[in-house]
Amino acid sequence: MVAGRRPQPQSMPHLTLLLAKTGVLAMTVKAAAMPMWMQGLEGKVALVTGAGKGLGRAAALALSAAGAQVIAVARNEAGLRSLAQEAPGKVEYWAEDVTDEPIHQRIAALPGIDIVLNNAGTNHPQPFLEVSDESLDTMLDLNVRAAFRIARSAATVMVKAGAGGSIIHMSSQMGHVGSPRRTVYCMTKHAIEGLTKAMAVELGPHNIRVNAVGPTFIDTPLTRPFLADPAFKDFVLGMIPLGRLGTLNEVAAAVVYLASPASAIITGTCLKVDGGWTAH
Repeated sequence: MVAGRRPQPQSMPHLTLLLAKTGVLAMTVKAAAMPMWMQGLEGKVALVTGAGKGLGRAAALALSAAGAQVIAVARNEAGLRSLAQEAPGKVEYWAEDVTDEPIHQRIAALPGIDIVLNNAGTNHPQPFLEVSDESLDTMLDLNVRAAFRIARSAATVMVKAGAGGSIIHMSSQMGHVGSPRRTVYCMTKHAIEGLTKAMAVELGPHNIRVNAVGPTFIDTPLTRPFLADPAFKDFVLGMIPLGRLGTLNEVAAAVVYLASPASAIITGTCLKVDGGWTAH
């Protein structure tokens, strides 16, 4: 996709799906044969931050498989290049830091955006009394301030285009509960939950829906070091009634659903993909 040019819907009657696990073409099916929650995204423009790995990468692949033209954003250009190779012709990548100014200039230059996944984030687990100011500032800056600014820039483009849209914040089950060594992370995700609700109220008249996805622990590069501790992993599994970690594909499916017309009446809420953690 050429920067500054809005992709046109594909004229071909078939939708090429990517097999995300291997990155090779798996099958070509008629769009009508896709599950309802994946339909309606053909040719839509989707901006995904934190797309170089983990949840963002999985969601970018899923959105592209559903027919969207994805703008993948991350600092790691190598990861973005690999992502684009897995979805040929469906992913444009921007090697940008969401905490810096250039990303906002590039968003403002777009003629339109249909979908935003505000996924970039981090976590530095520390006991409350030992939280460093550096960790506090880093997490607030990326998890809250950058997310707010990306959403504001994208929503400005959406409102100007007048075609509505779907903004999805990657929250967490920790946006609904508390947990040891996660005071700052919980604080930032509770902030995202509040932002989601307030944005939904303000942007609803523009037909812009705003929702969040709240995953439990997923095996990603961010969580892997924590889950390597057997005692911590036992604690996590003990908190999940279904007795297992979530998968990347399960979170990506939630993102695609909230991006699609199948969720057209849903706004201002969080779709928890948590195996029952928050039911306690």
